[in-house]
Amino acid sequence: MGKKFKAAATKVDRNKRYSVSDAFKLLKDAVVATKFDQTIDVAINLGIDPKHADQMVRGAVVLPHGTGKSSRVAVFAKGEKQAEATAAGADFVGEADLAKRIEEGFMDFDTVIATPDMMGVVGRLGKVLGPRGLMPNPKVGTVTMDLTRAVKEAKGGKIEFRAEKAGIVHAPLGKASFATEKLQENFLSLMELVMKMKPATAKGVYLKAVAISSTMGPGIKLDTSEIGAKYK
Repeated sequence: MGKKFKAAATKVDRNKRYSVSDAFKLLKDAVVATKFDQTIDVAINLGIDPKHADQMVRGAVVLPHGTGKSSRVAVFAKGEKQAEATAAGADFVGEADLAKRIEEGFMDFDTVIATPDMMGVVGRLGKVLGPRGLMPNPKVGTVTMDLTRAVKEAKGGKIEFRAEKAGIVHAPLGKASFATEKLQENFLSLMELVMKMKPATAKGVYLKAVAISSTMGPGIKLDTSEIGAKYK
């Protein structure tokens, strides 16, 4: 553990659950100085069992202040829809030709969007796109005929999230260079949706734990009762 991390870690009380506003102020204080603009992440531990389909928490949200990262978008479409995707700002547009490039190892993109009629072609890329979380899905708005909206949202800070095996949702909230208020607003936009998505079949405590951290910094635990009360 480096000296910088140790110095940052001394500012955080590991046994304390901080209010949202205090946590984000402390987060800025506890960022370890590096040459790159670190990502701010959140880990949300939910009282669900994702092995049961009716308890899966999965969705997408457009962060009001974006992620600080320019998303490269690949779109599967044909005919006029290709022109629509290009006009909206898609980086790569195609059909079977784009699928072939991906099969040959091309992966220079962060989001994949497809029109419904292209899912036969995209489906064959499941083994490549699936493990990377890039498979288009209607639940998160990446299988759609409204390519203008989908591409602009992807470019404008839309993030996808899903609970992992242990019921934990990981998501980026922006960059360490963001103002505290912007990071906090991005966080609250995500939390509002996650809280709304509580499965009817989930028993017991839904929001078990929440922690925020920078790429190289210590984790800061938040007061879940404050967040829970906000979204009742």
